[in-house]
Amino acid sequence: MTFPRRNFLAGVGAVSLLSGCGALSAIGDATTPLDAYELRAPDLPQAGRSLARSLSIETPTTSGALNVDRILIRPNALQSLYLPGARWSDDAPLMYQTVMLRAFEDTGALAYVGRRPLGTTGDFALISEITDFQAELSEDGNSAVARIRLVARIVREADARVLSRRSFQAIAPVASTDTLEIVQAFKQASDEVLNDLVRWGLQVMGVRLPVA
Repeated sequence: MTFPRRNFLAGVGAVSLLSGCGALSAIGDATTPLDAYELRAPDLPQAGRSLARSLSIETPTTSGALNVDRILIRPNALQSLYLPGARWSDDAPLMYQTVMLRAFEDTGALAYVGRRPLGTTGDFALISEITDFQAELSEDGNSAVARIRLVARIVREADARVLSRRSFQAIAPVASTDTLEIVQAFKQASDEVLNDLVRWGLQVMGVRLPVA
């Protein structure tokens, strides 16, 4: 299926991103109900062994355009629009913090995974920045993709030493301009990012997941 630029933007809606307080009014009437969508952690293999270690996952930092609960669409490199009638279940960084937490926790590789360390300090912390979390329209307007890019660091809490840093990115094609199809493309990209992120993070902490 092709994505004529005019038709795609009609499906997206021309809700321009404004700076400051204007961004709030640009999102639309607060009384208008929006369908909420939520990304979930992928199914990852169980760890062969568990470490008696803790991991705290901090809320990712990001730009103002992404620090909202709206689904971001970029028709070009200089323009940001929000998908009308739809939103994420929480602001994108908070939602993705939850997804990362579940992905690490579900492997059973660590004794504790949470948003904050147990007690005054923990063993490791995952600090990250979301640089891309949007659907993008191609230059010719005939296709679209969902793009997620995350820069992550594993920090040892005892001395605040950065043990490893890595960038993760995934791109998934959007099957159509239907909202659910767009969200499913985000899910596909997210699963790829999280699979690589969790395997890398656990390896840095001393656990290697079995190959799926």
